[in-house]
Amino acid sequence: MAQDAPNTVFLAGDEAGLYLQATTCYVWSPTGQTPVVRADPGRAKTNFYGTLNLQTGQEIAMRSDLMNADVSAQYLELLLETHPGVPMLLFWDRAPWHCGKPIDKVLEEHPRLEIIFFPTASPDLNPQEQVWKAVRKEVSHNHLEVRLPQLADRFLHTLNSTTFKSSFLDKYGYFAIRPMFI
Repeated sequence: MAQDAPNTVFLAGDEAGLYLQATTCYVWSPTGQTPVVRADPGRAKTNFYGTLNLQTGQEIAMRSDLMNADVSAQYLELLLETHPGVPMLLFWDRAPWHCGKPIDKVLEEHPRLEIIFFPTASPDLNPQEQVWKAVRKEVSHNHLEVRLPQLADRFLHTLNSTTFKSSFLDKYGYFAIRPMFI
């Protein structure tokens, strides 16, 4: 089992959508002048698969127009390529596109990958949610981008080039019990 191997890579994954619509966070303006935030009337959207390495803080992200079991299986293959030859334990939520024949096939072909599902309706447990929050604050709050592809490129670049700290493993005792298995 991956969770018993000393060189296991521990990951937390999730998906998020990105619209061109700017979200406001903090807006400064001169006294007496109402700030203007551009609102995009369209509904164009792109999605991101993201996975946080809980030991190193490295993020692996992929953009996709769809979120379904086939794309999720492709993303699992990307994770396997990124961490060749080592056991992997992925903490994932129970989204409908995280199950089905394509996912089962990847898991059958790659027994070094194990998935542990978070409890239903518990995004507060998933460290990847904090990654989305940080990147949205950095890239998509109060942005001035007028085209979704350029905003999505910046979002993806920020995900893949930033290290994100997580206390998940420490909080749940991994570092306390790991020496027993080495």
